[in-house]
Amino acid sequence: MKTILSLIAALSLSSLLVFGPVNSQQPDIDPVECSGRWIHIRNLPTRFNLDLLTNCSDFPLFDDFCPYLANHGLGQKTHNQTRSWYRTDPFMLELIFHRRMLEYPCLTADPAVASAVFLPYYAGIDSLRYLYGSDVNSSFEHGLDLFQFLKHYDSPQIWGNHQGHDHFLVMARPAWDFSQSVSCDQPIWGTSFLELPEFYNITALILESRTWPWQEQAIPYPTSFHPPNTALFEAWMTRVRQSRRSTLMVFAGGGGSSSSPNIRRSIRLECENSANSSEINDEYSKSCEFIDCSNGVCEHDPIRFMRPMLQSDFCLQPPGDTPTRRSTFDGIIAGCIPVFFEDQSAKTQYTWHLPEDKYNDFSVYIPKEDVVFKGVKILDVLLGIPRDKVRRMRESVLEIIPRVMYRKHGSSPGLKTMKDAFDIAVEGTLQRIKGRLQQVPLH
Repeated sequence: MKTILSLIAALSLSSLLVFGPVNSQQPDIDPVECSGRWIHIRNLPTRFNLDLLTNCSDFPLFDDFCPYLANHGLGQKTHNQTRSWYRTDPFMLELIFHRRMLEYPCLTADPAVASAVFLPYYAGIDSLRYLYGSDVNSSFEHGLDLFQFLKHYDSPQIWGNHQGHDHFLVMARPAWDFSQSVSCDQPIWGTSFLELPEFYNITALILESRTWPWQEQAIPYPTSFHPPNTALFEAWMTRVRQSRRSTLMVFAGGGGSSSSPNIRRSIRLECENSANSSEINDEYSKSCEFIDCSNGVCEHDPIRFMRPMLQSDFCLQPPGDTPTRRSTFDGIIAGCIPVFFEDQSAKTQYTWHLPEDKYNDFSVYIPKEDVVFKGVKILDVLLGIPRDKVRRMRESVLEIIPRVMYRKHGSSPGLKTMKDAFDIAVEGTLQRIKGRLQQVPLH
């Protein structure tokens, strides 16, 4: 218990996460600049956020996530000297986003003038008790307590004015984890939060969305890179740009060891065969590198995969249990050109952060069916790309890096002028809510 309390104290959330927004009349806030951008943070009881963190070691089937609460959800530093690299768990995005929302320049204490309302609810963390804990047979109840609070307590007119159309929250898990049917007689995997009619109108920022519900929008998985100032960001960009790419392609992940045909198995076999081959392209000292990340050994140790990614031209991003991967964003941070095998891995997901019309500029697409069933060799496809095009693609990847990173909270004014993943997510949310409110009458 002492360890848990010390970690929560390290967050300093008790003083910083004052869930009411800052005074909208602060002299450093420009009302003109904030026009159409005002956000109100709902004053939720701590049982919906901070109190959930005290259970960080209660789900042994999931993980003890206590170590990843440090630094407002960024996790512990990878080493003592660093100021930019952390052992970040992507499921802590709710904390990271909440902390950044407190720095948002256009917060208002008056919900009547707000363009959007943020719910600081740690939905993914709260879902653990339904996914791995004692409430596994009550997963259809996930979110009902929150809805009752929003509708009946603490100024219920805030919810009632637009029936939730102006509300948004972050859910740090794939949407499939919140999509169990409410009427499912025998509970299967997941909770029913996103299936509740009560929440059909909200905007859910999520790590991976489904293809049909309008209210879901995928935003990037957090990586381990969170620079606090422009100098450290530029230093990393220089390292990425100057890194010698001596490996053609790299795959960091698990799976693929079964005998059944699938894309990960094909990748592993091709990597093994290339290692045994005497034919190596003159441009590279190694054709393929496989980094075995089975059993989660890479999740909180970016050194395992970032160095190989820095040394590779292409990063293979096959789907796994779900279509998307955090590794997609790790690779982009390393300046490694992503290779996708299905559109749902990124193209139909991160439409705010990775513009769909520019995918050919920064990525390669090889249908997984061609690799698994038609004998297409990934090495042949990548070696067939002209070197000058590879260089242009890398420059396009470098341009994307700021858009997919989450800079550190409290970062320097200079770095704040550069839009990061958080900024783009908030901007997209405001635009989406504006469009919805134009279609919905005021109650």
